[in-house]
Amino acid sequence: MLGNRIPSLLVVSLAVLLGVGTTRQTTAQNTAQNTAQITAQITPQITPQITVPGHTAYVHPDPWGARVRENQGVLKWKDDNPSIRWWGLFKTPGKLRAQVLVRGNPDAIGGLKLRIGPQEQTPVGTTEASEQDFRVVDFGEFSLALDGPSHVLIELTRGTGPALDVKELRLDGPASAQVHFNLKERRNAASVHLMYSTAKDEKVDAFYTEVVGVEEPVGTFYMACGWHRGYFGMQVNSKTERRIIFSVWDSGGEEIDRQKVAKENRVQLLGKGQDVFTGDFGNEGTGGHSHLKYPWKTGSKQRFLVTAAPTDETHTTYSGYWFHPEDQQWMLISSWSAPKEGRYMRGLHSFSENFLGENGHLARKALYGNPWYRTADGQWHEITQARFSHDPTGKTDRFDRTMGLEDNQFFLRHGGFLDGGLDYGTPMQRQSTGQIPSDLDALIKK
Repeated sequence: MLGNRIPSLLVVSLAVLLGVGTTRQTTAQNTAQNTAQITAQITPQITPQITVPGHTAYVHPDPWGARVRENQGVLKWKDDNPSIRWWGLFKTPGKLRAQVLVRGNPDAIGGLKLRIGPQEQTPVGTTEASEQDFRVVDFGEFSLALDGPSHVLIELTRGTGPALDVKELRLDGPASAQVHFNLKERRNAASVHLMYSTAKDEKVDAFYTEVVGVEEPVGTFYMACGWHRGYFGMQVNSKTERRIIFSVWDSGGEEIDRQKVAKENRVQLLGKGQDVFTGDFGNEGTGGHSHLKYPWKTGSKQRFLVTAAPTDETHTTYSGYWFHPEDQQWMLISSWSAPKEGRYMRGLHSFSENFLGENGHLARKALYGNPWYRTADGQWHEITQARFSHDPTGKTDRFDRTMGLEDNQFFLRHGGFLDGGLDYGTPMQRQSTGQIPSDLDALIKK
């Protein structure tokens, strides 16, 4: 038997190719090195198989229509939600072989189809069930055409029959080279931010922004006015509930449980508007939370204003005002006294967040327009530049995140596995309008 040794005839042939005839090499080491080099040239390169966990997939049309569990995959996948979807960022065109690890009724498994790009194929073979009753369903070879790096949808569909469990997707072949998938259980799109600059030590006592939600998936928070102690914006909480939210962080550094925050470090509620709920929040730092249930409309402009009023050397009052579209007047959402402050606002920003992972494959987009801030001397300053940033998910897991300009407004977009991501820190400039909203000074008279 040859084992792992190269036959002597092949060594002689390699020696001829190297131009040394059949004469003895000066050292055995040179022979081994030359043999390895030429063997590498004549041996086909094998692309390692890529395993994409089932817990990274999305269920369609109802994202909550099956259980998705880490290291278990998609469980109890029924025929009333006939699609499971993965997206990969592919960089190499060519052949792609695909298999899926599935457990369930053989007839239901036989009705599976897999679509990659425009190609849809039925199983070409299925292994016997393993100890865990899983079968490898082989869908054969696909041809992937690419003009450049792009996200490609891989969709597993089913026919009628009993529920199935899907543990993983397996890919190999030339087109799988350098492909990127989010392999983590967290399926949220990256959070994306607009970072606004102000002069150092500037005494910002008011911050104004307008927001138009363009997309409206459940689990979206379009945050209009953010600063170093809080945030203010609008949220889609369910199919039937939307909120206007204003929150201010405590001092003290507690991340999770507000019950652990000493009284002297807690923000104190000073006032709130009609029908506004107030309470505590935690798990992202702690603080005072307020919200108004209001069905704000996608495509309709919402207006937000935050004010900062230092009351002594260690306390600042932060207030959030929202312009009610039906009443056509400003209303107070809530007002809080923040300890260990005594200063104005800094770190002005806006962001868009996907806070539910089940539908993290859906696109989210909002316009952030006409931003202004006021300084303690009563002067308004228009914000015309913003820098793009994102959370750690946008660095290593999800690249479907960007910002841009539309109708002289900044926009943020994330999710949807759309191409065209933007580099962290990229600046963008909008045109100055010089049009300060006329009703702001009357609202916050000095």
